[in-house]
Amino acid sequence: MNSLSHKKEPPHMSDTATHTYNVPDISCQHCIDAITKEVSPLEGVTNLQVDVEAKIVTVVGGDDAAIVAAIDEAGFDVAR
Repeated sequence: MNSLSHKKEPPHMSDTATHTYNVPDISCQHCIDAITKEVSPLEGVTNLQVDVEAKIVTVVGGDDAAIVAAIDEAGFDVAR
């Protein structure tokens, strides 16, 4: 399977935004691991999915700017 779902206990929030990012350079498990390492600890992130085939990262919760910065820190550019 070419995707990974990382879930944490959801915070007590009724409105949790879902952010979707096109990350064209993801291609393997190493990419998934690098993005997961940087994005999953961010405050408010409750779910992270990396779809290698679609080259999409989906994040539930968290701050958009912080997520983009974390993906960048992992070594990947977000295509907007």
